[in-house]
Amino acid sequence: MSAREEVLARIRAAHAAAPPPDLPYATLARDYRTTSELDHEALVERLVDRLLDYKALVRRCSADELPDVVATALRERGVRRLVVPAGTEPRWLAGLADDVEVLADGPGPEQHLSVAALDGADGVFSACAVAVAETGTLVLDGSAGQGRRVTSLIPDYHLCVVLPGQVVADVPQAVRALDLTRPTTMISGPSATSDIELNRVEGVHGPRTLEVVVVEG
Repeated sequence: MSAREEVLARIRAAHAAAPPPDLPYATLARDYRTTSELDHEALVERLVDRLLDYKALVRRCSADELPDVVATALRERGVRRLVVPAGTEPRWLAGLADDVEVLADGPGPEQHLSVAALDGADGVFSACAVAVAETGTLVLDGSAGQGRRVTSLIPDYHLCVVLPGQVVADVPQAVRALDLTRPTTMISGPSATSDIELNRVEGVHGPRTLEVVVVEG
């Protein structure tokens, strides 16, 4: 028996010997808040406030301005190699400079970019499924324009677009809006952690810089 098999056997034995769970899941209250007193404009203001508090960069624009705002953000970050997930709305990248190389991450495994290609990119562009105003959280579910989880983790810069109908008040409303059979990635600001002296270090497990374009209208 290998060491791995021995460890797994001990875990199975421990589980078999454990008493049945006695947790009152069925009696837990599920009366989560499902409404908000804030109107849409107030929700957007709160989302922007939370994003800035998380040290994300935020731009606000109309739908017509979006291609130029995206191009400006990428130019100011010096992005020359950009990861673009399958299903991205082409119009959003219509203002891209000619010297920006688009690295398309396709829908199938054979079309996926390698880890080395992702690591060599300057940034990734994506949409999101929903944005939570109360927590400043962007939720990606891997559908069109959002890509695989790894694409939002490896490049050091992530530019994400939030559309007007995607802003909800809180997490319960976000969960209700999501297809929970899809892989879900929740992003609250740039990747960051703290050491034992609480010194903040950014970019450890994901992008060092998160920039969000909030489309209003």
